[in-house]
Amino acid sequence: MDEAQETIATPLTERLGCRYPIISAGMGGPARSELAAAVSQAGGFGLLGMVRESPALIAQEIAAVRQRTNRAFGVNLIPACTQPKLLEDELAACFDAGVPAMCFFWDVDAAAIAKAKRAGCLVLYQVGSVADAKKAEDAGADVIIVQGVEAGGHVWGRRGLSVLLPEVADAVEVPVAASGGIVDGRGLAAALALGGDGIHCGTAFLASVESFAHDYHKQRLVAAGPDETVHTDLFVINWPKGAPVRVLKNSQTEAAGDKLWGYDPDEMPREVIGHDDGNPIHRLDTNSPLRRTTGDLEAMALYSGDGVARVNAIEPARAIVERIMAEAIAAIRANAAAITA
Repeated sequence: MDEAQETIATPLTERLGCRYPIISAGMGGPARSELAAAVSQAGGFGLLGMVRESPALIAQEIAAVRQRTNRAFGVNLIPACTQPKLLEDELAACFDAGVPAMCFFWDVDAAAIAKAKRAGCLVLYQVGSVADAKKAEDAGADVIIVQGVEAGGHVWGRRGLSVLLPEVADAVEVPVAASGGIVDGRGLAAALALGGDGIHCGTAFLASVESFAHDYHKQRLVAAGPDETVHTDLFVINWPKGAPVRVLKNSQTEAAGDKLWGYDPDEMPREVIGHDDGNPIHRLDTNSPLRRTTGDLEAMALYSGDGVARVNAIEPARAIVERIMAEAIAAIRANAAAITA
């Protein structure tokens, strides 16, 4: 049996019913059915990113996942940036379809957790602090995803993952997945060593063949070197004020210069720079370019975690999952071999 076929059993794999302790992030836009299904079919746990999508699209994407795999998956929603009526309808679409798991992010919404639990769903909650981890667990979350400041996309964590992860692992009883800058098996091995039960990856899968991201975005990820991401609240239109993101440097971050913080979406002009499926994309809004997006792609939010320099190719999701596992097992064995009496 080669290393890619071996696994590391953890409380996370047991709770989620997957073979490998790898969750693909429910990235709004890029994490459609093709990606979620590919990760689950490969042995990980795929999440659909359905943030602020219509109930009809959610139902369609859930059905599409099930056409591709019979393995467990989940749907990611963000209550804090979704209008209450839409959130209610989104949840209803998920529950009507019998989704096995829901993932939530940003502020801990105890009511959303309670609704998901009543519907028979497992609940994963992505948090950025020890206090929120405990709050989510107390509200009924089955898995905590702890996000460090190294993460790409919307960043709720304000501290480094290597410090925050063991603190959260010590504070809660449920399985904990590490998120932020992890793109390879060394990251998985490190997360396990720090008390985590697995990992939650965005950037690694954003550059996959199955990702619904635009090829331009994927190519920028592959070409990126060290120190090419920016932590800022510049791209904030469509989200509440004070919502940091991590993106690749581009013309917009360069134009901002030293003023990377303090932007209010209500005070920013709405300048259309592109379209996606007929919908306008404004300069400095939170929409990243997807497969059907047209316009000034370079100026859009090109989300990326801080580990992007180690993403070197656009690969199938299965290859990414298997490579991460093989690297993690090799790293753990090498570390064990280095221990001598």
